[in-house]
Amino acid sequence: MLSCKHLTILLALMPAASAMANDIRLVEKADLKWETTPEGVAFAALEGDRFTEPYQAMVRLPAGTISPPHVKSANMSGVMIAGEMIHYADGADPDSATPIGPGAFYRIPAGMAHVSACISTDPCVVYLYQDNAFDFVPVIK
Repeated sequence: MLSCKHLTILLALMPAASAMANDIRLVEKADLKWETTPEGVAFAALEGDRFTEPYQAMVRLPAGTISPPHVKSANMSGVMIAGEMIHYADGADPDSATPIGPGAFYRIPAGMAHVSACISTDPCVVYLYQDNAFDFVPVIK
């Protein structure tokens, strides 16, 4: 049985839910607008401005890309679309990292020093969500 509190929450969410139901958004692969960083990593925004707010994007890393150890102030979740990657905590043995490929999900918590690498011979493409603005803070040793 619904309590008064639950009913209030449901009623508050109804306009938002109905607005979302009327706003299907489709983006074809050919319509992605890729922006490439000086390091060669490309971002195609899906939702949000990655520099100022939570965002969703497609990310493409060149084959063989290995990030330096770094942290992010946001939680990061991704789903592999193409290629093969490893993600491991800073200081861990990269040879013991579990490779993930298309369809695999990963999550890296905010503040965790880590390394990410595209280990395939083809570029890696990932659907990425961060719950806050993008940053990349190198670990200084």
